[in-house]
Amino acid sequence: MKKETQLAALGYFTSVAMLLSFLYWYLKNEGFTESNFILASFFVLILAGGWGYIIATHLLAPKVQLDENLSHLSSEILHELNIPLSTIKANTVLLKKRMDDEKALQRIERIDASSLRLERLYKELVYSIKKEIHPIEKETFSLYNVLQERIEVFQSFERNDFFLDFIDKIVYADKIGFEKMIDNLLMNAMKYSDKNSTIKIDMNENILSINDSGIGMDETQLLRVYERYYQGDSKKEGEGIGLALVKAYCDEADIEVKIYSEKDKGTKVSLDLFKIIQ
Repeated sequence: MKKETQLAALGYFTSVAMLLSFLYWYLKNEGFTESNFILASFFVLILAGGWGYIIATHLLAPKVQLDENLSHLSSEILHELNIPLSTIKANTVLLKKRMDDEKALQRIERIDASSLRLERLYKELVYSIKKEIHPIEKETFSLYNVLQERIEVFQSFERNDFFLDFIDKIVYADKIGFEKMIDNLLMNAMKYSDKNSTIKIDMNENILSINDSGIGMDETQLLRVYERYYQGDSKKEGEGIGLALVKAYCDEADIEVKIYSEKDKGTKVSLDLFKIIQ
């Protein structure tokens, strides 16, 4: 597709150059008068517009059709995925009501927790597909509630403790994208911290900060921290794209993100939410 676009652009440029050459030749031979200029310019515009329409039709029409087909196919697949997910959730609720055995109930709870995580992944998949096709609508939500909800998910890993303490703010943003951004930051804080340490989340005016006391980063690592696939510690699990995704979302949402870190002392990520707080 890229090669075809480049060839089409070259062809259009060449045709416009030829039309301008014709305009120059015509005016040179027929004389530069107002009527001659208007007549020649009209002819050039008609040809340029027609050629542009042909190129746009052949290049854009297949892409529009492909987007429509992808949207339709995605909707069907996502609908089919949602059916077994809903079935799992409904049946776990029924089984809980009929079981008295503690171990069996614990197993059902684990299944229920996994179905909730699967539901979350399903929503993020829907979000990612829709985002590729058309802009995601923003919505108003409670910052405190979102953070509390995401913290509860990470607490199920039975790893780090979290300390959340600030007065609630109302935010207007792409909610699922915001949640994914927070998830990446919390996951990083957990991954690079001792499991017995506490991750602190606080807010000073419009600055939301996530603080850990983990391994931290030196100046060289900080310079590369937003690079896709870069990992400061190659021994840790992950693909090295978390902070790259955070930066991309923040740039799109008009959130200023800053990272302060010191080797072996921890990392602080600050998000300036001034432009999205209601």
